[in-house]
This record gives sequence, structure tokens and C-alpha cells, in this order.
Amino acid sequence: MKLKIMSWNVRGANDSSKRKIIKNYIRSQRVDLMCIQETKIQEMSEGIVRSLGTGRFLDWRVLNAEGAAGGILIWWDKRVLDILDWEEGLFTLSCRFKIIENGAIWVFTGVYGPFTKAEREGMWEELGAIRGRWDDPWCLGGDFNVILFQQERSSQSRISSAMRRFAETVDELELVDLPLQGGEFTWNGGFNNQAWARLDRFLVSQSWLDQFNGVTQIRLSRPISDHFPIVLEGGGISRGPTPFRFENMWLKVEGFKDMVRAWWQEIEVRGSASFRLNVKMKEIKKNLRVWNKEVFGRLETNKAAALEQVDHWDRVESERNLTVEEADLKKEAKDSFKKWVLLEEAHWRQHSREIWLREGDRNTGFFHRMASAHRRNNTMGRIKVNGEWLIEEQEVREGVVNSFQQVLSEDMVWQADIGSIQVDCISQQEAESLEVPFSEGEIHSALMEMNGDKAPGPDGFTVAFWQYVWEFTKEEIMEMFKEFYDHNASVRSLNNTFLVLIPKKSGAEDLGDFRPISLLGGLYKLLAKVLANRLKKVIGKVVSGAQNAFVMGRQILDASLIANEVIDSWQKRKEKGIICKLDIEKAYDSINWKFLMKVLQKMGFGTKWVGWMWNCVSSAKFSILVNGVPAGFFPSTRGLRQGDPLSPYLFVMGMEILDVLIRRAVEGGYLTGCNIRGGRRSSLNISHLFFADDTIVFCEASKEQVSHLSWLLFWFEAASGLRINLAKSEIIPVGEVEEILELAAELGCRVGSLPSHYLGLPLGAPNRASSIWDGVEERVRRRLALWKRQYISKGGRITLIKSTLASMPIYQMSIFRMPKAVAKRVEKTQRDFLWGGGHLGGKVHLVKWDVVCSEKLNGGLGLRRIATLNRALLGKWIWRFACEKDNLWKQVISTKYGQEDHGWRPKKVNGAAGVGVWKEIMKESDWCWENLAFIVGKGSKIKFWKDRWCTDTPLSQCFNHLFVLAAHRDATIEEMWDQDSGHGEWNLVFERDFNDWELDMVGDLLNTLRGHRPALGDDSVNWRQGRNGFFRVKDAYRLLDKPNVTVFPAKKIWVDRVPTKVCFFAWEATWEKVLTLDRLQIRGVQLPNCCFLCGCEEENVNHILLHCIVTRVLWDIIFGLIDIKWVLPETVKETLISWRGSFVGKKRKKIWKAIPLCIFWTVWKERNRLAFRGGELNIQRLKNSFVCNLWNWAKVYLDEESFSLIGFLEWIAST
Repeated sequence: MKLKIMSWNVRGANDSSKRKIIKNYIRSQRVDLMCIQETKIQEMSEGIVRSLGTGRFLDWRVLNAEGAAGGILIWWDKRVLDILDWEEGLFTLSCRFKIIENGAIWVFTGVYGPFTKAEREGMWEELGAIRGRWDDPWCLGGDFNVILFQQERSSQSRISSAMRRFAETVDELELVDLPLQGGEFTWNGGFNNQAWARLDRFLVSQSWLDQFNGVTQIRLSRPISDHFPIVLEGGGISRGPTPFRFENMWLKVEGFKDMVRAWWQEIEVRGSASFRLNVKMKEIKKNLRVWNKEVFGRLETNKAAALEQVDHWDRVESERNLTVEEADLKKEAKDSFKKWVLLEEAHWRQHSREIWLREGDRNTGFFHRMASAHRRNNTMGRIKVNGEWLIEEQEVREGVVNSFQQVLSEDMVWQADIGSIQVDCISQQEAESLEVPFSEGEIHSALMEMNGDKAPGPDGFTVAFWQYVWEFTKEEIMEMFKEFYDHNASVRSLNNTFLVLIPKKSGAEDLGDFRPISLLGGLYKLLAKVLANRLKKVIGKVVSGAQNAFVMGRQILDASLIANEVIDSWQKRKEKGIICKLDIEKAYDSINWKFLMKVLQKMGFGTKWVGWMWNCVSSAKFSILVNGVPAGFFPSTRGLRQGDPLSPYLFVMGMEILDVLIRRAVEGGYLTGCNIRGGRRSSLNISHLFFADDTIVFCEASKEQVSHLSWLLFWFEAASGLRINLAKSEIIPVGEVEEILELAAELGCRVGSLPSHYLGLPLGAPNRASSIWDGVEERVRRRLALWKRQYISKGGRITLIKSTLASMPIYQMSIFRMPKAVAKRVEKTQRDFLWGGGHLGGKVHLVKWDVVCSEKLNGGLGLRRIATLNRALLGKWIWRFACEKDNLWKQVISTKYGQEDHGWRPKKVNGAAGVGVWKEIMKESDWCWENLAFIVGKGSKIKFWKDRWCTDTPLSQCFNHLFVLAAHRDATIEEMWDQDSGHGEWNLVFERDFNDWELDMVGDLLNTLRGHRPALGDDSVNWRQGRNGFFRVKDAYRLLDKPNVTVFPAKKIWVDRVPTKVCFFAWEATWEKVLTLDRLQIRGVQLPNCCFLCGCEEENVNHILLHCIVTRVLWDIIFGLIDIKWVLPETVKETLISWRGSFVGKKRKKIWKAIPLCIFWTVWKERNRLAFRGGELNIQRLKNSFVCNLWNWAKVYLDEESFSLIGFLEWIAST
């Protein structure tokens, strides 16, 4: 068992370029646990952690800095350590871990020691309390800010009381001080950097030492900081060799393209294009490995050489003062090291996901990610296969490979013939269009559509590589496509696949809990992408309306709506029925290839196309990535790969056979389905719904029909290889079905009941029942449980509410109306979380929720009222009804409830017939319809007078007098247009001749109609409130919200260069809702009201932030720097409204906006320090705190040169 821990006082982690150096250096050490001291970050974010730490298996805890001082950050590899508990102190951060490999439990404490005697005594007491809480093996590491022995400081002449107390503590806690290798001291500073000391160290208990052999403590070189990093080494997890992977960073190297072009063109090989491409990739791979090691590898060499130079000058400086020339050389060495680090950064963007690096620098995204911080990673330390635990590395690899070999191998059993089954076919023209020769434009377009950063397959080359080298590889790629086209040339050499196993759920331990995702070779993936782009254009012609997956224009919500309307119809007619929810076992992995080819042939696909599909699915070979290392290499004889662009389309076409079988059974009377009935004796039979492998069947509650369904499913399994997983399937009665147990036994599955769920949405529940929202509320509570023990500022809570809490109900709200009581509870959860964090009780809600949910420009936080959002989501159905033509869901609604206005809108739902889901949706029809306008095609479905098509209101309202006189008030545009008269003209017919005073109205009408005329094509609708005429929920919400417009300095508050928590405080202060003493008195708190700062006047928000004589000192600093005199307005709101940067230089405006917020924050922090901790006011400390805060913000958030503090003040003052 091995472990490697690193500790480093980095002296601030605010600067993004500095974080890159830190990250690069730590990455090179491959540590399992990292402890950073003196982060100087008051509120750590996951983005910043990710910009410091490496790998996606990272977890962390933090002790935030106080002001610009202190701060401890600990992170670790979750594959190595599992956290059990943690404890924050004033000077320490302790984590209790379990080692994944052997289950051993131990405690690590990160230390950042204080400077004063009193505070140092508090730290010793803290350490004693930790020892008292946990009696596990213990390791401490960090900057103790005190030495233990005289020789640990270069100028220490005696043993100080601090040293004695330190030694006593080490003895009392029975800790072992380990010898330090690599150097005597861990810090240097003071005048001319002549002071050296060992302030950093690891201390361990004997029981901790007993768990490890050969523990060593080593001082490393330091690229930055005045502290050296130290390492306590015992190792890491053993891994096998990982496969070659093209580094997208290479694409940024000058001359790289020319070098690869030369290599490519120098390689001479004969054979098919796919063979030549495969050989060339292997050769390029060899060349890249050599080049990376011998040429590009100089990055590592030069980086190490630069660091060695820095270390060299550190050693020289520890002995004497550096000359001016030597100081310059030391600076050059540091700059050189930074240069190589930044060049290497592109490499780690690819490996650690670019979004983390980008968001780490911008300090965004942390709160959304923190919600999922405890997700299990996909490392397989041990796994259960077929009920047996496999623990050893080799047996895990062999067990996984053997299992998937079996899954992907065809069973030699009888296969049913589908020859007599009739399916929908594509036309001969469409079939021929699929088989036209591949064009360069088509291939290049498909290539550029693909994500270049996706993980590569076994060949190691990312899509970005092929996008980059297209100009000199396209001839051979085009030749490969031509060979594939002309001869159906095998792509076997390009079609090897990595299977990566992704856990389906947290705590996955059984192999069945992992989903196999295929990583394909770049060239095969390009071929499959081109073919899929062709296929998706015609798939809607051969896949029935009962299938809602992977067909353009169909949505997952459609299936839920149809299923609920079916149940509603049964219930309203008091008919009995059963719903069979079927789960297909290992659907993608088990579908039969020969079956698929027969399906394609029956659907009218040409021989060439079918041959292409066979080539693509049958030529693949697999290796499985177990903990990042390939295991096995085997072919398959069945199944489709998740990750192959063709797979979704091929699968739904295979499922079409089951669709046809069920429809034939309905036609033959063996299954009845459910007849949706409407007026005028219209009806529509719904027997089943598919969404990929999620299958639901409706039939009569009779043993005969269930028996027929059972035989049908058995026959489909025999034909396709797709087996129903009876353990996960269920049969649900609708109405009083007394024989339901017998029916379930006949089918061989369990009995379910309504309400149930389908595709994650309620099925058959009373539409307004609060119970259907229990799952949503439970998910919200579970998510909050992850946040309760985290310190989250109010600014962070806004982000979490928007990204997570508010979005959780949206899927269900898109089809169901949330009851007021539920909406009230969910909004209360959001309010409580906003004002109270994880602890949801007892916090004052300072600002009205209506204000909070306003747009930021109107003084709110941009959160959304649930009821209004729900209305906007439901309103989209009205838009879809008008836009879509023949989708099954529209047929169901049109049949059941009827339609009007030439089919643009459904009829109103009246009476008992409409108590289903659709009735609630229709309550949103009026406002949605009022914001639709028509785009005239032929004009056959648009009413000339009554519809909105040429003005913002119907002509009947614009010209009401003429409308009354019109002879054909319900006429369509087509009927009002006379095409026979030359170029065509409007044929306006009225019931009488016009009076003279009416002629002006007619002239106005004709002027309005000028430029409007029917055209070719179909009539369509346009959404008037959105961009490009399309409905957007965001636009609909704004339409329904009807905000109260108010003058509010939002742009002066929400400054993107300022921490969100500071902006939030400024927002509270602008509304005068800060809990100052006057506000507390209003709320009934009995306290004398006297300003904590000046002690002269009563405290209120405007006084303490603007007019207090102490606060004026900070304002005067700024006004003095730019030499202006300004009388501050009475309120914070007025001050921010009037705060402009017209009297500062253009470059200074960014930081100028932040000045009031910095003053507010600094003053409020000092006020709270005096209120809650006591002590005396120190004006100079207050001024220093303000200037330093502003300086730190400028360094972190502005892309300016690095300033000294004096230089920064001069920069602000300059114009």
C-alpha cells in the first residue's frame, strides 16, 4: 500500500497564471493528497480548485481565508481516498479518510499557523481537540509558522518560548517529527531574502507510520512562493500502460502541420485506402511518440532546467546576496519556467476538460458542480460479475472481458423469419439518394460537425486531428470513401473499438450497473457520421408515429401525453384495460445483425446501402478499458455500439418490426389497444408507444390478449434477439381488473398499479394531485442534503437555485400543471435556501420573493416564479399544435377533443371529457394564440378578416366597420384573391355600395393590403414575441411575467469583475434590507441603536455605508486620488445610480465600477467584526483592508499588468 501527500504554502492562489504554474507543478508530482496553505481566497470555488488540482476524480475541502490572509485547501484523488468526515478550525482543516485499497482509516490535518502567541496557543488547543475527537492514525502537514529546533532557522540564537511550546505539543500528542531530505529550510524571506527557516513540515503518529514502509519527507524545488513544497511519500495506485492518445495541444505548436504533412507524404504503402490510412496512422503514431519524447519532450526538460536554475539561485541566495546580474538571471529562470508551464496547459485542457480550466479562472460553475461532488467515479477496484465478487486486478479484467464477449456473441438458436411482415418503405428515389457517391463537401461538413475534443478510439487520434490535417489527407480519405462506395471495402482495420464502462447509478458495484459506451476510431466515426446524416433524412418515412425517439420533430414528452390521454379515455368511459410496461434486456448489445439487414431490405433500402450497414456493424472488434487500460481484443456477432452515430437509427428501425406485429395483432382482433373517440364518430386506436427500448402496450384486460402479447413478444425475440426483461417489466390494471394476478402470471411479470411512471413522468395520476410531485420534491431535498454542510455564500446560492433547484421540476412542468400548494413549497425551499443556505430554518427573508423573481434590470435576482414558468412551458404545446402536422400526439388530441380554425388550434375542452392532462394545457391557449401570427402561403387555411396575418391585429378589428359590411366574413385569403385578373388582385365583396365618407376606410384597407398576396407553399404560423418567429419559453415567460419597470442600478451592482457575494450584499443594501440595528429593531429585537463604527449616530444602511465619518475616510481616499469633490447622495441606491466613470480613463472604468462595492463590503465586514467579536476600531487597518481588497480584485479579475500596491494606486489615479 502506497500513498503520496504534498504540502505547500503558495502565498496566494488568486492569480490565474500563478494557478497554472501551481497546477502544472503539482501534476508532475502525481500526489494522492494535496494541502495548500495561504490561499488568500475568501470563498473557494470548485472552478478554482479544478484550476489547481488535476484529474476528474478530485474531491476537496476548504478553510476559507479571512480577508486576504490565510486559507487552507485540501484535495485528493477519490480513487485512492474516500472521505468519512471533516472538521474546520480557525487554523486547521482536518479530514478523516478511508483508503480505498485496504479500508484503512486515518486522519489528515492541514495546518496554517498564526503569528501571535495568543493565537498560536489556540492552534495547539485545536490540535488537542482533534486528537480527542478521533483516535485514528494521524498525519499533520502544513506551514506551522514556528520552528521546532534552533538549526531550523538561519539566524536562531536561542530556544524561544514558542519553540518550547511547539515541542511540548508534539510530545503531548505523541507525534513523530520526520527528517527532511532535499534541504534544511522550507522558507526564505526577510531583508534581501537572507532569512531561512523550516516552517513547513509533516508530523505523524506512530500508528500512522505503522501502516506504511519507508516513509520519507522531501523538500522539492520551488517554482513560485517563498515557501518550498514538501512531500510525504509512500506512493500511489499501480496502473498498466495506457494507450497512445493524440494530444490536441500539439496542434498549437508552430510548424506542426508542416511536419505531419511531410511525414504523411513520406510514407509509402500499397493496398486499399483504409489499409494505407491505417498503416500511415501507425507510422505517424510512432513518429509522434519519438517527436514528443525527443523534441516536444524538451518542454519537460526545459521546464525542469528552468526550475533547477530557480533552485540554484535560491541556494546561492541562501548563502549571500545576489548581484544585480544574478537577480536578473533568477527572474529569467522563473519566467522561463512559467513559459513552459503555459505551453503545456493546452495538453491538460484536453485531459481535464477545458470547461474546468475556463470556469476555474472565471470563478463560475462551482456551485452547480458541487451538487454532484459525491458521485462515484468509474474506477473498478472490485466488481461483481454474475453474482461473484472479483477483487484482484487481473481477475477483474478477465471477468469483465469474458462477460462482454458472451453478451456480444450471438446465441445459436432458431431465428424467426420476418419475410411476411409488411413495413413502410422509402421510395425508390429516396433509396437512390442514399446511395449517391460521397462528395467532398458532404464529408468535410460531417467532419466539422463532430466534436474534436471527444475521447479517441484505439487508434488514438482525435477528431480534431483529422479536422486539422484534412487539407493533405483528404485525397486518401476521399479514396477510402470511394472504395467503400464502389466495392463495399471492409473498414475492419479502422473499426476497432474501446468499450468504456460508465456507472448508471451512484454506488455501482455489479457489472450490470455499468453502461458500455463505445470509443470509435476517428475515420470510422466520420464514415458513420456521413451515413447517419443521410439516414436521418428518411427515417421518419419508415418509423411509425408510435416511436418518438431519434426522429426529427418528435419529443419524449409526446409519448407521455399520449399515454396519459389513453388512460383518461379508458377511465372516463369506465372501461377496463391493462398497460404492459416492458423493459428490453441489454437492448443495444443483443440485437441480431441479420434481423436488422432483413428489416432494411423490407423497408426499401438498396442492396448497396444494406451492404454498407452490414460492413459497419460486423467489422468491429472490441477492447474494454478497465481502469484506463485496454483488456481483451475480440470480435462481436451481434449488438450495436452506443457511441456509433448509426446505432440509434438502426435500433429504432429494428423496433419497427415489433410495432408492425402489434398493429397486425390489433387489426386481427388479437389485441384491441384503446380507441380514442371524439365527436362525429371519429376514433383513433392507440395500442403501443416506443421510446427507443422503453416500450408500453395497451390492451384489453383478458387472458387471451395477454397470451397473444406473450407469444408476439416471444416471436419478436426469436426474430430480433431482443429479450424482454420480465423482472423489470410490469402489468398495470386500469379500472377494476379482478383477474390481474392471473394476467401477470400469463405474461410472467409483476403487477403494478396507477399512478405509475413512464419515461420519468407520472402515468395515470390525477392531474392536479400533489402526490405526483413528491418525486420532484424528494430530488430537491436530496440535492439540498449535499449542500447542508457546505458554506455557500448568498451569491453562490443564486447560482445553485438557477442551475439546479429551479431546473429540477422543468421536465415534469413541461406537461403537467404544478398545484399551487406544491409550487408554494418548492418556492419556499428556494427562498429558505437563498436566505439560510443548507440550514433551512430560522433565517430572515429580507426581500420579497416577487422582487427576487424580477429581472435584474428591474431590481430582482433573475429567478423565475414557478407558476409563471409552468404556464410558459405548457403554452408551448399550443404553438406545437399549430406548427406540427401529422404527429401522433396531435392526432390523438384532434380526435379526442376536435380542432377548429382550419386545424390551427384544438377546440376548447368542456365537461367531464376533459379532465386529463390536455385540459390543463388548454388553459394556456388564449394568451398563446393571441401572440401567434400567420405567414401566408396559399392562404387556404387563413381567414382574411378574422386571423392575424398582415397587421398586429385581425383586419376585422382594424376595420370593424368594413368587416360588418363584408359579404364573406369567414372567407380565406385564397378565396379573397382573384388570380384570374392579370397578376392577381384582392376581390373585396361587400353587401352594399359605399357612402362617400366610407371610401377613405376602403383606401386605408387597400393600402394595408399593398404588398401582401398569396404565394406558393403551405400557410404557417409565426411567434410574434420571439426571435426568428419561433416560440421560446424564455420569451413566453417574459410575456406572462409583466414586470413592474423601475429605475434600479443593476449594472452598477452585478459587476462581473466582483465576487457574487459582494454584489449580492450591494443588492441588499440598495433595497435597504441589510440587517442593521434599525432593521433589527423593526423586527422586534431589543437593542440600543448606536453605530458600531463612529458611535455617534444611529445605525442604518445609508449611514454606515455612505455617511458615517469612518466610512467617509474610504470615500475620501478615492476622491482624493482623482482630485474630485463629491457630496454623496442620501441613499445607496441614488449613489449607485449616479456612480459613473466619466472622470476616469477608459481602462480604469472596469475597476471604477467595483469601488463602491468594495467600500460597502469592507465597511460591512469591519462592522460585523466589531459587532460580533468586539475590539477597537483601527482606521489604518480599515484603509489597508479596503485598498488591499480592491487591489486583489484588480489582480484576479482584470487583464492588466501586474502592479505593486503603490503602482496600483497610481494606476487608478491616472487618466
